[in-house]
Amino acid sequence: MVDTVSDYYTDIRLRYGRNPSTPLFMDGADMTDEDFYAFCINNPELRIERNANGKIIIMPPTTSETGRYNSELHIEIGIWNRKHKLGTTFDSSTGFKLSNGADRSPDTAWITNERWDALPAEQKKKFAPIVPDFVLELRSNDQSLTELREKMDEYMDCGCRLGWLIDPQNRRTYVYSANGDTQTVNFDEVL
Repeated sequence: MVDTVSDYYTDIRLRYGRNPSTPLFMDGADMTDEDFYAFCINNPELRIERNANGKIIIMPPTTSETGRYNSELHIEIGIWNRKHKLGTTFDSSTGFKLSNGADRSPDTAWITNERWDALPAEQKKKFAPIVPDFVLELRSNDQSLTELREKMDEYMDCGCRLGWLIDPQNRRTYVYSANGDTQTVNFDEVL
């Protein structure tokens, strides 16, 4: 009998030869927000998201290289934020409840002080019902660029003001603006 999602994930890989570097999908449409939150808390070793249709996405840990790049990016955003004191930064383990019903965890996020401070304390203790003002997603070698672009579109459709999708494989960054424009910036250009 499988007691946790981690056991389930291991069981899937062992029985079906599933590639451990690809996400596992489960139907979670019947889960309430409280059920989903408990599901995530009970499986802290997993990176879990839920899309707007209720599909649960269980992602393997990032590779060491991706984790290193993501850490450097988060530090840079944090340094900028400390200097300007305009908002609050969040790392990749933070869940946000988006207006379309999805629960997402961008690799790095930033929210203005005014918007963050307006949330009741109780909402901040779970997956805050707010779309970040800025999100950053860093593409890992095993991630689909198409799926990540769809995820970025979702953030923007829910009210995000600026998004960066960094794609090291193709050495470019896709910059998403609130007005719907997307620019492609090569790594040798300044963002």
